[in-house]
Amino acid sequence: MQHGQTKRIFDKELLRITIDRLCYQLIENHNDFKGTVIIGIQSRGVLVSRRIFKRLQEINPTINIQYGELDISFYRDDFRRRELIVPSANKMDVEIEGKVVVLVDDVLYTGRTIRAALDALLDFGRPTKVELLSLIDRKFSRELPIAADYIGQSIDTIASEKVLVQLQSDDGDDGVWITSSETKL
Repeated sequence: MQHGQTKRIFDKELLRITIDRLCYQLIENHNDFKGTVIIGIQSRGVLVSRRIFKRLQEINPTINIQYGELDISFYRDDFRRRELIVPSANKMDVEIEGKVVVLVDDVLYTGRTIRAALDALLDFGRPTKVELLSLIDRKFSRELPIAADYIGQSIDTIASEKVLVQLQSDDGDDGVWITSSETKL
């Protein structure tokens, strides 16, 4: 770590428990997942959605869950202001027309990522309903009227802080940290 302060708010076990709770909430609301598609938002939301998708299959191997991954790079309202855009691959081999879509992201902050995801999603069809699952909700930071249907944990942060979600599949250590802007893990 460099400069600033870091506070761990989720360790590996709490993250596992939270993912389980979110999965059971999804099962309660979507039962057999017929007519439901889970879509992770590139890039960090994909790590959470993969974990959710895998855990749902472990809980009930008989359900057939449709899954996709959505890149929003060119739908962001700030993409022209960025120096270099490196888009991720869309993995949208699912039909969303007339389905319930559960968008998954790691942190809900201003709402702009979700707005971009909604715009991108419509290029693939018109779902009957879109729900949002967010591992972390930074509840006092919204710039757009967007709220999550499924929340791992709501936290209070100030604008100069960042929320870092790390999942073992990509970063080596499961956990969630609040850190000052200049801190690097």
